[in-house]
Amino acid sequence: MSHHQPQSGPYGEQPGPYGNAGGQPQAPNPYAGQPGYGYPAAPGPQAQPAPPAQPGGYGHPAPQQQPNPYAQGGGYGQPAPQQPQPNPNPYAQPGAPYGAGQQGPYGQGPYGQTQPGGYPGAPLPQGAPGGDNRPGKQRMAIIVSAVVAIALIVGGGVWFATKGGDDGDSEAKKKDPGTSQGTTGGEEGEGGVKKRPKPKLVGGNLVSKVPMPRVKEQANSPGLWATDKVWAKGQIDKIVGYPVSGGSSAQYEIPLGGELCWGSTQITKEGMTAVVFQDGKPTAENKYPDCSEVGLVDLNNGKLVWQRSIKEADEKLEFDEVTIGGGTIAAGGLDGGAAWSMKGDKLWSPQANEECSDYGYGGGPKLVAVRGCGEYGEARMSVQLINPKDGNILSEYKLTDGLDDVHVVSTDPMVIGVDAGDSTGASVSDFMTIDPSQRKGKLVSKIATGNGKFTAECQTNEVESCSKVVIAKDKLFMATEERSGSSDTLPQNEVVAYSLTTGKTVGKTDGVPTSSITPMQLDEDGYLIAYQDTTYREGGAVWQIDPNTYEKAKLMQNATATAETESNYSLGHEVFLWANKKLYMGDIYATEPRDYQRGEDLLAMVFGPN
Repeated sequence: MSHHQPQSGPYGEQPGPYGNAGGQPQAPNPYAGQPGYGYPAAPGPQAQPAPPAQPGGYGHPAPQQQPNPYAQGGGYGQPAPQQPQPNPNPYAQPGAPYGAGQQGPYGQGPYGQTQPGGYPGAPLPQGAPGGDNRPGKQRMAIIVSAVVAIALIVGGGVWFATKGGDDGDSEAKKKDPGTSQGTTGGEEGEGGVKKRPKPKLVGGNLVSKVPMPRVKEQANSPGLWATDKVWAKGQIDKIVGYPVSGGSSAQYEIPLGGELCWGSTQITKEGMTAVVFQDGKPTAENKYPDCSEVGLVDLNNGKLVWQRSIKEADEKLEFDEVTIGGGTIAAGGLDGGAAWSMKGDKLWSPQANEECSDYGYGGGPKLVAVRGCGEYGEARMSVQLINPKDGNILSEYKLTDGLDDVHVVSTDPMVIGVDAGDSTGASVSDFMTIDPSQRKGKLVSKIATGNGKFTAECQTNEVESCSKVVIAKDKLFMATEERSGSSDTLPQNEVVAYSLTTGKTVGKTDGVPTSSITPMQLDEDGYLIAYQDTTYREGGAVWQIDPNTYEKAKLMQNATATAETESNYSLGHEVFLWANKKLYMGDIYATEPRDYQRGEDLLAMVFGPN
């Protein structure tokens, strides 16, 4: 669209606190092991020869030796310390401008994760909304799970974990008392998170399931949503709704004109969501119809409210994904971006011969565009906070040249993910917090995924597709990779919290000895919801984590009898969401029958108390 013009100015702004034009030096992510953008990493003591390093930072080599993963390095432009300090306190961040006077949490994220004022019981997790199997302008997600054996240590080889029971109380790690981290009691805790009593553990049984459709070859089936009235699943060329109380009998079916290409990652408080689907059924002449149709779906009432497309020179434009942000439905792709009001009125569309294109949008309380100028693969990328009513740019942050894989994780606060040298297949090497309060956006902090030390991942070339990372009002949560070997006492991994303001660690929650835990989403009260993987002895489990004290408590333990079926699903590959005190799990593809299948072959399943 013509009003999206590239702005002048340098790429890659130096970080600084919100509202501080000059900025203060920010310490880099302690897992990154390098001082920041534009400076070479300082060698550590007794560096050992290493194989060729993966690219580190933006265009700079990574250090040749493994740093202390929790040691704080120098600020941006400062060399990292060359000698580790004995037994440092990883959470002592004196003077960090953190946490005071914050409002309620922002549950920004895919699959309807509740925003402030959203409908009750509808927070939905970070998850993959699905892909497009078309040739040509293909947007296939490249999801390669990296199994990296790591041992997180502090100082002289002490495990960064403690022994404790499954209730998690003795394992909680709090920020140093010298900061504002933690709660002081009362009905409402820090950051507007409502304090609540420790929950009662319930047993999770398979209360609803959707059989895998019979197909001869893989077909897209993205979309998994839940409101307080219904839960729904995309199924090839239709959306099927089921009673929220349980059972597998369909409450309604919404037929679509073609196969689903994308299920929106957002849902309104009225239960509205958006989808992209093909403009017809496959034929012998056209096996892969275009993903050109954008539809608004009323989940509560089981209706396709409207369907829209954009024509240019008598051909329909294709869209790769769609979202809802600030009350606007916005779809993007290689052909550019378009948007409609909730009533279906067109707000903007791509302009002919336009150099720049909106590849996609991040939705939620605000609308953020990922904009590329120039040929795809070599485009100059930027992220723009835009007016959802007319598409005009409110703020723009230009990214370093060479970055063409950009993801929007949250729009308020604005957090993006970029791939600047990840070699694990996770498609994200850094998360960046952007301050959009000025016309030229400012980089506030950078948090690295450690090239496999953390499990967060995004789908290649898809804007709103990150999973295993959760954004709260002022924090980012990720899980560490599962450690190799086995132990009856030490946790398999941890969930680590970072300050979005400083980019430093501010707390962590130990997992459990039996399997790893991974953050999914925030719930309606701002508590972090995490999933514990299945084992050969028991089903998975759902945990809540207090975002201020980092204390965890188990909400639901799934049944052993269905553990084999449950193990077919993996957070990040399939969609997980916690709503209505139930765990919803859905595949994004309908697949042909397998020669070997563990348990039942299901497209979706729901665990909850009977």
